Amino acid sequence: MRTIAIANQKGGCGKTTTAVNLAAAFAKHGKRTLIVDLDPQGHSTLGFGYDPETLDKTIYHSLTNVQIPLPRVILGTNIEGLHVAPSNILLSGAELEMADIIGREFVLTEQFRLVNEEYDFCVMDCPPSLGLLTLNALVASTDVIVPVQVNYYAMEGLRQLLETADIIRMNFKPCYVKILGLLLTFVEDRTLLSRQIQQQMREFFGDLVFDTVIHRTVRLAEAPSAGESILTFSPESRGAKEYIALVEEIIRREAVSTEEISGEKALTEALSQDHEKTFNQGGQ
Repeated sequence: MRTIAIANQKGGCGKTTTAVNLAAAFAKHGKRTLIVDLDPQGHSTLGFGYDPETLDKTIYHSLTNVQIPLPRVILGTNIEGLHVAPSNILLSGAELEMADIIGREFVLTEQFRLVNEEYDFCVMDCPPSLGLLTLNALVASTDVIVPVQVNYYAMEGLRQLLETADIIRMNFKPCYVKILGLLLTFVEDRTLLSRQIQQQMREFFGDLVFDTVIHRTVRLAEAPSAGESILTFSPESRGAKEYIALVEEIIRREAVSTEEISGEKALTEALSQDHEKTFNQGGQ
């Protein structure tokens, strides 16, 4: 099972939108897919039509109670081949309850062993923080996708995520966080700012940036209110076609170790103070 963490501790960058629609696109592509909602807000759970507050068992129970393994909390969706491990507000207390567990960083990894043969892909919707839940996701991941909203605050969130990846590499060997790509979200081709930031991101990070970008569209914004992914809510829309294109690109693409990324001159320069200043000024 290939496990993809959708991670960026900066809120509002399109993590949940990406997780929900990417998982749906994998399933539509014929891949057995599991989406794990690791955000206490439960937005990915809502995105498939479930009310988080009415659920008896969620991913919280699997992470904090060995008597409730992951297969017992998984639910079906309206898309064939796609299942969801839901969450709700109880998950906000999971980090505190997991604090005394020996090997707490590997709890999710151990749970995935129970379903490893059942799915081709697992997509994890991480919370907007770099706490224990996100750490579990990164340690358990084979790949990481970083949604990056095209604004000039994007670089700081990326810097902090890569610093966390370095910590994982140093402390949890042989765990190497592998960045599959940076996904530009909320793209607006009509605005000069959006075009400038896209150009600068590609100049700084080169092939690490996905060719596919996700544009800001009304249909993508409407789909969650219907409890559906864009693939079922509006299958002919621009957003649906972009997530299908993203799946095809992911299947072709190899993940890159953050150890390799950190050693690249382009990234070192991009995350330096001078280049961050240049990036910010370019967006003003």
